[in-house]
Amino acid sequence: MLIFLLLIIAPVSVSAANYLLGDARGNWQTADRSSAGLLPKPSAHPDALIRVYAARTVRWRGIFAVHTWIVLKERGAPRYSRYDYTAWGDPIRVDGFAPDGRWFGAVPESVVAVDGGEAEKLIPKIRSVIENYRFRAYGDYSAWPGPNSNTFVQAILDAVPELNAVLPPTAIGKDYPYDGAWFGLTPSRTGAFVSLGGYLGLTIGWIEGLELNFFGGVLGFDIRRPALKLPGIGRLGVPLT
Repeated sequence: MLIFLLLIIAPVSVSAANYLLGDARGNWQTADRSSAGLLPKPSAHPDALIRVYAARTVRWRGIFAVHTWIVLKERGAPRYSRYDYTAWGDPIRVDGFAPDGRWFGAVPESVVAVDGGEAEKLIPKIRSVIENYRFRAYGDYSAWPGPNSNTFVQAILDAVPELNAVLPPTAIGKDYPYDGAWFGLTPSRTGAFVSLGGYLGLTIGWIEGLELNFFGGVLGFDIRRPALKLPGIGRLGVPLT
């Protein structure tokens, strides 16, 4: 039990120190939300495209969590479509920010990258999830344990197992049972999970690895792409993309 607590507390303490000593984003209201230059101009990329991005959330919450969103572009489309799930207004926000924009000063990292014919095939399934997402009314958003931005993106990944995607361990809210399921197959269909309301849970799968959900934070490891999964810090090892 002591070792387990240390594995939870130590990474979060390191993340807190990084925030206190190194976060230079300043006031969140005036922080940079411009493009991070991760996407080409749509005219230079005629193929269909899917991206999921993650970036540290604003203020002290960035010690623990990232915000995730999804970007889509059909083949030949002149623009990207970005979908976020936010705490203000109607939760599902469409094109509220630059597709690859900094999240209030934090540079995003790519979690999912699919292009060409495979993306073209999967985009209709993704749009169907977005259009039919259950928690879409004003007031549905809940930062913890969910449903939040990471719950929204996880619902998409659950419905599209072909993406073979796993959100970062700092995506607090991804384990919230938005569909009421407390156990079942993992999103990739390569393992199983059990969840106690998003507060506690266990996931074991070839794609997902081993994840212990402890009040939203994740402790575990990935065998397929060797890496440790630590609360606060995130993934240490082979990148996801």
